Amino acid sequence: GALPDTAIVAVNALHLAEVTTTLVENGVKRILVEKPGALDRAELDGVVEVSARNEAEVVLGYNRRFFASVIAADRMIAEDGGVLSVKFDFSEPARRIATLDKPQREFDTWFYGNSSHVVDLAFHFFGQPVALDAQVAGEAAWHKAAGIFSGTARNAGGALMSWHANWIAPGRWGVEVMTPERRLILQPIEKLRVQSHAGFAEEDIPLDDAEDRDFKPGLMKQVRAFLTGNGAGRLQTLAGHAAYFPCYEDIRTGARYRRPD
Repeated sequence: GALPDTAIVAVNALHLAEVTTTLVENGVKRILVEKPGALDRAELDGVVEVSARNEAEVVLGYNRRFFASVIAADRMIAEDGGVLSVKFDFSEPARRIATLDKPQREFDTWFYGNSSHVVDLAFHFFGQPVALDAQVAGEAAWHKAAGIFSGTARNAGGALMSWHANWIAPGRWGVEVMTPERRLILQPIEKLRVQSHAGFAEEDIPLDDAEDRDFKPGLMKQVRAFLTGNGAGRLQTLAGHAAYFPCYEDIRTGARYRRPD
C-alpha cells in the first residue's frame, strides 16, 4: 500500500540516515527522526540533499528541548534579557558503556549518538558560534579517539560558552546558563535550580512536569509538537542540526571552528 505522508523514525542509530532517506525518496513528506539523524557528516549531507530535493520536512528527536525544566529556563532567560554565558558537561558513565553490546561504530560515534543530546541543548540556549576552540586528550577503553573534551566558543552577540567532559572519570551531564539576573542550573537536566544575586543558595524551581514523570521526559510534548504544530518552534530542524554539525565535529575531535562568511 501507499506510504503515509508523515513518519517517525526510531530505528537503530546505524540505520537512521538510510531509513530516513528511503522514506523521503518514496514520498514521505514529514519525518521526526531520532537523534542524531546521521552518524557522520557524509550521512547527514545525504539526508539534507535528498530532503531538499524532495521538499520534505525533517526534524530531529532532541526531546530534552521539551523538558519542563528547559521550558522554564527559556522563560527566565527571556525575562532576564538573554544569555551572557553557557557552560556544559557531557561526561558519560564510561565503565557502564564499556559493558554494552554495541557495534564498534556506535562506540566510535557516541558523541553524536548520545552526548549530542546535551550539546544540542547547550546550543539551543547559546545559538550558533562564530568561533570555537576545542581540545581533546586521553582515551576511553571503548573510544580511542579521545576521553577528555574541553573548549570555548563565542556567538555573534558576544556571549561565551565553555565545556568540559570526561569519559574516563566519573561524571554526569549538565548545563548552566548565566543571565544578568540568574544562574540557571540543569543538573540533572530534568531539574532546574536557580542562583540569584541575593546569595550563594540554589533554589529548586517547581516545575509543571507531570508529563515528564508519566512518560519518557520531553517525549509527549515533542511528538505533540511534531503531529499538531503546537510548540513546533522548539523542534530542531534538519537545517538547524546541519548548521551545528561542523561545531559538533570540532568539539569531538579537538579542532577549531570559524563560521564561514
